[in-house]
Amino acid sequence: MPLSLKVSLLSLAVLLAACRSDPIHYHTLTPAQPATGSPGGADIQIERVTVPPQVDRPQIVIRQGNSGLAILETEWWGASLSDELKSALVDQLSGTASQRKVSLRVDVQRFDSVPGHYALVDVKWRLKTAGTDASSAPPTCRTTLQTPAGSTIDDLVGAHQNNVKRLASLISKMASAPLNGCPSAE
Repeated sequence: MPLSLKVSLLSLAVLLAACRSDPIHYHTLTPAQPATGSPGGADIQIERVTVPPQVDRPQIVIRQGNSGLAILETEWWGASLSDELKSALVDQLSGTASQRKVSLRVDVQRFDSVPGHYALVDVKWRLKTAGTDASSAPPTCRTTLQTPAGSTIDDLVGAHQNNVKRLASLISKMASAPLNGCPSAE
């Protein structure tokens, strides 16, 4: 085989190896085990779920140090983060027992992912009973939940799933038995 052909084949092999990309791993905030609860529960209509634009993307975003963010190009949510959160809340709230129709607004203030340390969600949320007038506005609740996380992305996603489950529990508590104020996180 001529030397120029060997060099050409070797160059082609190097170029093809350089173009290889790592596979993308997809994650979801909806746990594999469906939420348990009484079937045919509350009619909770989720009006809106917003998250900070820095993290509302398909790629998982993690914190680095005090001020850095890293977009993980091979670790993705199954959808945008706001859609993932909405789907997970629909799943977790499906068994809520309530005698009234309510609507829910969720505005995420912070959604921090720190591998090896914690997953944190800081949320403002409001439940409104259908048919109530503007003068009897429901309280806007603020809940901050933090769960320890292992060093892998799977551990981090599991910690976020736990935070969503705990948030759904608080929302369900308020939908089932209206409180004078917001429920406190356990």
